[in-house]
Amino acid sequence: MPAQSLPDDSGVDVVDVAEASRFEVRLDGETVGFADYLRTDALVVYPHTVIDPAYNGRGLGSALARAVLDDARERGLPVLATCPFIAAWMARHPEYLALTYQNRSRVTD
Repeated sequence: MPAQSLPDDSGVDVVDVAEASRFEVRLDGETVGFADYLRTDALVVYPHTVIDPAYNGRGLGSALARAVLDDARERGLPVLATCPFIAAWMARHPEYLALTYQNRSRVTD
């Protein structure tokens, strides 16, 4: 699947770089952060997110989090956020909590 761009009026784009299994956040064409993912037909896992420290405080992490979660929602996939940033962002934005993966296993010891 080719990279897909989700434009933002502020010069920020979040691009799904499927061949690298990550979303990149770009500011005026420069990659300044990313969120790795593992995606199956049943689940998406976000294990790691990075924003270049030189760009902290500009809302780029939030733009990235919103885009990756909107993508999961559009695909109908629950989200397992093992990345502390994505997990905390979801907790601060309750409209995304319904995406949270729930383990439905009935296996016991």
